[in-house]
Amino acid sequence: MKKIMLIFSALFIVFNAYAVTPPAKVKAAFEQKYPKASKVTWGKESATEWEAEFTLDKSKVSANFSQDGTWVETERMIAVSTLPKQVKEAINKQYTKWKISSADKTETAKNGVVYEVGIKSGVHKKEVVFKEDGTPIKE
Repeated sequence: MKKIMLIFSALFIVFNAYAVTPPAKVKAAFEQKYPKASKVTWGKESATEWEAEFTLDKSKVSANFSQDGTWVETERMIAVSTLPKQVKEAINKQYTKWKISSADKTETAKNGVVYEVGIKSGVHKKEVVFKEDGTPIKE
């Protein structure tokens, strides 16, 4: 998961060099959803999506919005110890020889709240995604 975050950070910097100011609709939607955000930086996630990285309640957070200002998702790194019990149990059951190494709580317009969990077994690493109730979404 750290590699993914580094890749996203690198892409964010590259995109930031070309477009640092989002459209007014995107900025307004962000400010309405996160009025207490600080240290906000903007970048392009894709041709049709903007990403804001910011600090909220002493946590590093990122939020994505479409060109028209529609909120897409918000991702926040969390302590592994704060993962819901059902998520931990599902991982321990499905990935018996794997250890949880990192976790993100992601709120999405499409899937609600999901947990992106980095797991590792020896030199092997992967990311799995679960709903709060332990239902797997993606490996």
